Amino acid sequence: MVRGKFITFEGIDGAGKTTHLNWFRERLEARIAASGRSVVVTREPGGTALGETLRGILLNQPMDLETEALLMFAARREHLAQVIEPALARGDWVLSDRFSDATFAYQGGGRGLPRDKLEALERWVQGGFQPDLTVLFDVPIATASERRGAARSPDKFESESEAFFARTRNEYLRRAEESPERFVIVDATRSIADIQDVLEDVISTV
Repeated sequence: MVRGKFITFEGIDGAGKTTHLNWFRERLEARIAASGRSVVVTREPGGTALGETLRGILLNQPMDLETEALLMFAARREHLAQVIEPALARGDWVLSDRFSDATFAYQGGGRGLPRDKLEALERWVQGGFQPDLTVLFDVPIATASERRGAARSPDKFESESEAFFARTRNEYLRRAEESPERFVIVDATRSIADIQDVLEDVISTV
């Protein structure tokens, strides 16, 4: 069985990545339908029963920064073991709303946890495992802030300052610069139709 592929969507809150995820799934399913494979859609934190419980805690409860990072990686280990790794072994494709880049961006860039601690956790939990492709939806901080303001009641991350999101965005961009072969950066200020044109090109190359 040929291994499946793992694709992640990333971006700061308000970048609009979730808006495009279902459309991307439908287009990807159409592309691989003849192969008999499936597309598994999941998210982080979450993706498993334990992960969803941890998600509720992480998004809403105050806690020490290191506790927050440890819980993110604990949820990720369960996610890998129960969902991602089995799906890829079956030959299915996995599409995830966030993965470890988000932890480096939010807990590292945004909150300031030293990168070496996150890298140690990443090696422990993931080994050398990384997505085959990461689509990063990039948007100016002010635009993202306006979009968040028009959305539902914010969780503790969505309630953070513009300075926090500037640091988070910068870390995302640093990660993308560090691994250009893995990242595709999408200008999320463009129209939905224009973004879907870009994503269509992405699908044709994976």
